[in-house]
Amino acid sequence: MWTVIYIAPTEKLAERLKDNLTAEGFFVKVKPSGLSKKQYEILVPEGEVEEVQEVLSSLLRT
Repeated sequence: MWTVIYIAPTEKLAERLKDNLTAEGFFVKVKPSGLSKKQYEILVPEGEVEEVQEVLSSLLRT
């Protein structure tokens, strides 16, 4: 099952995060958010959520 770990405000940011997380070895999907056409959900497999969140938080700090 896929879990949303972040909602990016732009497609550019969503794709950058996807590329970085994929480079770290994670499976990542990006799809438009149902809430707004301008927001994008970043999804990962449920079993990787905790590990991805650690990497994601360091990516967002830079």
